Amino acid sequence: MARHVIAPVDELPPGTRKFLEIEGRPIAVFNIKGEYFGLMNRCPHQGAALCEGPLIGLAQSKDPGEIEYTKLGEIIRCPWHGWEFDIRTGQSYCDPRRFRVKAYAAHVEPGASVVKGPYVAETVTVKVESDYVVVEL
Repeated sequence: MARHVIAPVDELPPGTRKFLEIEGRPIAVFNIKGEYFGLMNRCPHQGAALCEGPLIGLAQSKDPGEIEYTKLGEIIRCPWHGWEFDIRTGQSYCDPRRFRVKAYAAHVEPGASVVKGPYVAETVTVKVESDYVVVEL
């Protein structure tokens, strides 16, 4: 499993996403309430750029006429046909047995572990002071 350094943590605040291509794969990394998740940016239905769709919640009902919204900001809706996927798992809510979008593990590592140091440039010590988001393929 290859590791890829994506960005400093402060470049991906909660509620945002970052689009990138890794090894020819279109991927988006999401920060959901301080947790990081990677998803293939391609809808398995017809190939749309899935991760450009809106972040929504999941409407659930235990009894008729009662609707509870859960997983707010954790469901992505395909911009073409409205198919919905869980950002954490890639699970489809339209047809969970047949469709899933590829999910990638993403986590934060201390900057010093991502960029080993200290480095010395002439007489100046260089150190990493920020944490970075890392995605694993």
